[in-house]
Amino acid sequence: MRLVGLLAATAVLMGTITAGCSVAQETPSSAPGVVTGLEVLLSDPPESLLGKRIGLITNHTGIDREGGSGIDRLVASPLKIVALFTPEHGLRGTAAPGEQVASGTDSRTGLPVHSLYGDTRKPTAGMLADVDVLVFDIQDVGARQYTYISTMALGMQAAPEKGIPFVVLDRPNPIGGEIVEGGLLDPGFASFVGMYPIPSRHGMTVGELARLFNARFEIGADLAVVRMEGWTRATWFDETGLPWVNPSPNIRRLEAAAHYPGTVYLEGTNLSEGRGTDLPFEQTGAPWLDAASVAEAMNALGLSGVRFEAVRIQVDSTAGKYPGESLPGVRLVMTDRATYRPIETVLRLIDLIRRTHPEEFKWGPSMDRLAGTDQLRGAIDAGKLDELLARWRVEAENFAREREPFLLYP
Repeated sequence: MRLVGLLAATAVLMGTITAGCSVAQETPSSAPGVVTGLEVLLSDPPESLLGKRIGLITNHTGIDREGGSGIDRLVASPLKIVALFTPEHGLRGTAAPGEQVASGTDSRTGLPVHSLYGDTRKPTAGMLADVDVLVFDIQDVGARQYTYISTMALGMQAAPEKGIPFVVLDRPNPIGGEIVEGGLLDPGFASFVGMYPIPSRHGMTVGELARLFNARFEIGADLAVVRMEGWTRATWFDETGLPWVNPSPNIRRLEAAAHYPGTVYLEGTNLSEGRGTDLPFEQTGAPWLDAASVAEAMNALGLSGVRFEAVRIQVDSTAGKYPGESLPGVRLVMTDRATYRPIETVLRLIDLIRRTHPEEFKWGPSMDRLAGTDQLRGAIDAGKLDELLARWRVEAENFAREREPFLLYP
């Protein structure tokens, strides 16, 4: 197996890799599907990392193609792992959304675990005192609002402050790398659910995003990406040969990840986003919703790649909205992922529900942060969603061109 990306991992400690350079990838015809950056690294750890004290930013998604723990594999390798850093949802992925994660000790390895979703979200000098290099290995879902990429960006910021390199073990964008959708975040609305001006659906891997963040937003990290083998921009997760693991408690299958760049906007309303139901981020509901009429009207729009079903959804007691209630709801069913555009779809759904239920529908306090702008609320309230979507399409097209120097895969 060719060790694609190890040149970058070796050169990172010598400062020879620049964020703007890109090397054409060659994929071995005998490769059994996609080989992640983790397994490329493990197959032949570079001498430049041997003996270095490594801090590993990871969680339950950092697995090998057999579903084995990347932590265990790295600890058993010649590399020296000295500390673990964990994002939202914790090292094992069981903490609820927004729940603070405690630091502690990993019972399996005995390594210290530093929480990046507790008192701090950026590695501190104390956390990095005994670390010579930071390595990031987490599976993303492909949406700006998903907090794992913010954890990566903050780790990248901390690395040059300590004077240590930052290495990304790349993993697939589960919803592919071809489609770009949504408007750019306004920097005035930057937050942990969107730090930089990229679209909601960016179509990039974490390694590619790291390169873009580092160069465009002047992080200045000594950055390297250990590239995957066998992944292309047209590849969805179910085509990789890799095992699916829920990246967070409410993204339970690939379909949910495909809807998420759009259905995440439901969190900024008083509509359920499906948390606490059997299909989170694939359906919505509210006690006052005329589900049958809304589903019929949405189907009449003829949006590509999706249909709408009126359903009854049961919300369990853990949900933040309507806990324990049985709600009339609308389910989104993806019929053609190549043509489906979740952001436009869900914003049209919100717009329709607001017009159908003008007294009951309410905006939530998180909408502007999720949207990365206050213009979305204003456009829908003023009946000008079409104009906003037209501007967002132009922004997405421009971003698709501007990201090209940072792409690593054909």
